[in-house]
Amino acid sequence: MTCSQCGTEAHGLFCGACGSSLVALPCSGCDTSVPAGTRFCTECGTPVRARVPSAASRSESRNGSNVSTNAGWWVSGVLLLVLFAVVGVQVLSNGSGVQPASGPAPPGSPAAPGALGPAPNVDLSAMTAREAADALFNRVMGAAAQEDTAEVGNFLPMALDAYELARPLDEDGHFHVALLERVGGNYEASLAAAYEGLAENSDHLLNLSAAAEASMELGELAAAREYYRRMLDAWDEELAADRPEYAEHSPLLPLIRSDAEDLLELDGG
Repeated sequence: MTCSQCGTEAHGLFCGACGSSLVALPCSGCDTSVPAGTRFCTECGTPVRARVPSAASRSESRNGSNVSTNAGWWVSGVLLLVLFAVVGVQVLSNGSGVQPASGPAPPGSPAAPGALGPAPNVDLSAMTAREAADALFNRVMGAAAQEDTAEVGNFLPMALDAYELARPLDEDGHFHVALLERVGGNYEASLAAAYEGLAENSDHLLNLSAAAEASMELGELAAAREYYRRMLDAWDEELAADRPEYAEHSPLLPLIRSDAEDLLELDGG
């Protein structure tokens, strides 16, 4: 199937390149049928996503070791799906990122750059606390991209604990925690992590986006719009600051700006 918005060959419910829906879906907010190729319901502004179980059934305890195969973590929002495709922490680029679409390397061959290799390839003992946390973040996001619930369940609690050990965190670290909590369906914790990042820099584009997305998942659309307005107002000045995380997440920036503009346009600006 070809995505009607970006022309990428895709399959499933959403395009992995731009996040647009590939099929008509019922809006989870008002039940309006939303046509393929859209990101937000034109009636109520809710992000287009597949139906998921209740928050209670999809939220997982930090102390648990598994993410339920019935949980809706992999369809928790359009932006999160896009993040799986474009967000990148390059710490594991020599052996434990996302498996290429062509399939696994033959047995005994070295892992290709960016391939999701076996856990022993990740030598956390040789890393600083923050490097280990980022490595685990990358592994969780790579597994999420492949809808590998077992892998996510194994590494998500480890990644969250690793960021606790790596404190104090910078703004980018708080953004990573916000994404991890969203993968686990814990939107309140995701919003709290974004708040921590915004306490460091109230104009941080990535944390403003994370706060907006978490707010939308919690049904707080007015708050989401406010975060997006703040993000757009700060956009030029923040990019001019040349922060390293903006370079690392550069493919994400036009997507979060587009999502902000789309939602605010539905609201009349």
